[in-house]
Amino acid sequence: MLSFTDITTLKGTWQYNGGVSNGKAEGPPTQYTLQRKYTDKTFTAFVLEKGSKPEKYEAGNYTLKGDTCFETCTFNSQTPQAVGKTVTYIYSIDKGIIHLKAVLPGGTVVDDQWKKVR
Repeated sequence: MLSFTDITTLKGTWQYNGGVSNGKAEGPPTQYTLQRKYTDKTFTAFVLEKGSKPEKYEAGNYTLKGDTCFETCTFNSQTPQAVGKTVTYIYSIDKGIIHLKAVLPGGTVVDDQWKKVR
């Protein structure tokens, strides 16, 4: 596992690898793929389906402080009321998988896993 003092960015492309939502385990979707592309300070999330162009569904800014990732939404096609809201994730990275744990603005408790693919 990486030390948080070694991590300054989540830069790269991460693919949803399953997780837990309100105590219920879920695997990655089988009909499409979810990806997040992080730069040094921003992220953009896409739905990828075979035969279709990637569809952006969320974007925003993020900062890392210790084991905490603060993500502020600047675009959300599914939940427009999320724009301007900041989600505070507790994160860890182990063997190329990031775990993001949070309570989302609507009250959903998540523990998402994203695998680094680039």
